[in-house]
Amino acid sequence: MRSRLLILCPGQGAQHAQMFELARGSARAAALLDSFTLPSASDPALMFSNRAAQQLIVAGALAMWEALRGDAPAPALVAGYSVGELAAYGVAGALGGAELLELAALRAAAMDDCRRAHPGQALAAISGLSLPRAAGLMADDLFYIAIETADDSCIAGGPAAGLAALEHKVVAAGARLTRLPVELASHTPYLAAAVAPFAAALHGADFQPFTAPVLSGIAALRVDGKALAVDQLSRQLAEPILWRGCMDAGAEAGITVALELGPGAALSKMLQARHPQIACRSVADFRSLAGVRRWLEQHCG
Repeated sequence: MRSRLLILCPGQGAQHAQMFELARGSARAAALLDSFTLPSASDPALMFSNRAAQQLIVAGALAMWEALRGDAPAPALVAGYSVGELAAYGVAGALGGAELLELAALRAAAMDDCRRAHPGQALAAISGLSLPRAAGLMADDLFYIAIETADDSCIAGGPAAGLAALEHKVVAAGARLTRLPVELASHTPYLAAAVAPFAAALHGADFQPFTAPVLSGIAALRVDGKALAVDQLSRQLAEPILWRGCMDAGAEAGITVALELGPGAALSKMLQARHPQIACRSVADFRSLAGVRRWLEQHCG
């Protein structure tokens, strides 16, 4: 059977001071990184601020793909988790690196404006509850499902002041809640005011012909044109990401191999657990680019 490759672009959370080192093993990727004006990846406090994190994550995915694309087959699909969906448009050839970093900064600024209007936001991971049950428990505490990660797990967004009450309910129901290092209730109605300004920025972007379709996070639709990209990317800020649907869409499209561009390996692990017939790895699993290339050659031919 002919291989079909899915490239996965992660969101915030796993960035670290050495996150560009693997990509810098490629002269092309190193040159790309050197052409960017990026926040420091050595200051933990700065690295997890919204603006810095979004630019660093996008830059990391673009650099890693630059390091590998000459040795990988053309992807059949590209998908990104949260801000990773923005990076996915770079992997798909639709937007250039400098423009994507500018869009990442504008996206972060629009989101931060929402945080100032509604301070004290938080994200938390909930596991061990069906999604309808989780939604029912969080409603009274003004939380919303932000990301559907599996049939019995999700990311919830809402007011930090309500986390303790929500955790008590979740634990009482026999499940688990873990607060995440993100101070924004991304992908919930708390970010509604960010949608229009980010859509305006995307309208002004210079989209090029797609070399691969991108999976929309909020609908698991295949996107291969500007109009739908603008709609889906902007609405994603305030609507839940159906990540389990994206994983299923990849399987339904006949994906046989999936590579996550890092940092971290959360997306490849989720996909492997849900669809074990797909060969899944993250670049974070390897010590060298040569190791990644050997794995791609083994599974993609």
